[in-house]
Amino acid sequence: MKRRTLSKSIAAVAMACSFGAAHAAWPDRPVTLIVPWAAGGGTDATARIVGALLEKELGQPVNVVNRAGGNGVVGHQAIAGAQPDGYTLGMITVEISMMHHQGLTQLSPKNYTPLGLMNVDPAAVTVSVASPYKNMDDLMKAIRANPGKLKASGTGQGGIWHLALAGMLKDLKLEASAVPWVPSNGAAPAMLELAAGGVDIVTAALPEARSLIDAGKARPLAVMADAPAALYPNVPTLKSATGSDWTIGVWRGIAGPKGLPADVQTKMETVLKKINSSKEYQDFMAGRGFGVAYADAAGFGKFMEKGDADMGRILGALGMAR
Repeated sequence: MKRRTLSKSIAAVAMACSFGAAHAAWPDRPVTLIVPWAAGGGTDATARIVGALLEKELGQPVNVVNRAGGNGVVGHQAIAGAQPDGYTLGMITVEISMMHHQGLTQLSPKNYTPLGLMNVDPAAVTVSVASPYKNMDDLMKAIRANPGKLKASGTGQGGIWHLALAGMLKDLKLEASAVPWVPSNGAAPAMLELAAGGVDIVTAALPEARSLIDAGKARPLAVMADAPAALYPNVPTLKSATGSDWTIGVWRGIAGPKGLPADVQTKMETVLKKINSSKEYQDFMAGRGFGVAYADAAGFGKFMEKGDADMGRILGALGMAR
């Protein structure tokens, strides 16, 4: 009887140890990293360097898969709807704090397990070098004196850079209509239109304006961030130039579906922090002019919560919230 009891105890301990070892082995097979945007863009590039470095840290292949479509809805849905076992993660972007306000999806930051913020590229205010506006003071005086005269561009109607301008104007006690928005297919064509004199202002990330700035055809006046951008450290913040506290930009972070196991969260948080501070990641991002930012899981969650509230408020002010 005692032998049977002892045998059962040994078997139970062995099973417990075996389960613990298996559970602690995550990941023991390849991990999929979903990108909600097409190959070749900034999100894709950032996801691929993160994926390559994750492979080294996790010891398993990390397969980056592009799931574009629906203005980001398709890929974000694929991440949120994945099995919460740690084998399907994704790079979520600023659009997740915008799309549900616009009636495109019911998804919001609450549908994810945040793991780490990896990149932020704040909006900047850029004018042509031929523009008479040498600084934000000049520009704001012209807008106040002639509301509706100056035109701006940078993305489609209701896109992130449109909201950047609208939020700035609202914070400076102006109506969004004070600077009419000219929709474009992105920052690149908007910058060409700026250089050609078709619009007066472009709000977009500095990396997107970089080629024309470096070519001497565009002049950045301010960046909508808490600190100057590393790419152009002499460009003042919006706060220092105007007193406005408005900050906004594109961001990218790693997340999983809601309900990821605690051990996956802990390991990913540790690994992502290491990757973010690594020379390889820093050099890759600097070489492309992308900003490097980091927030742990809790910090990333709070960051998204604030951004979601900001987007809802601005979209409402523009009459674009549904």
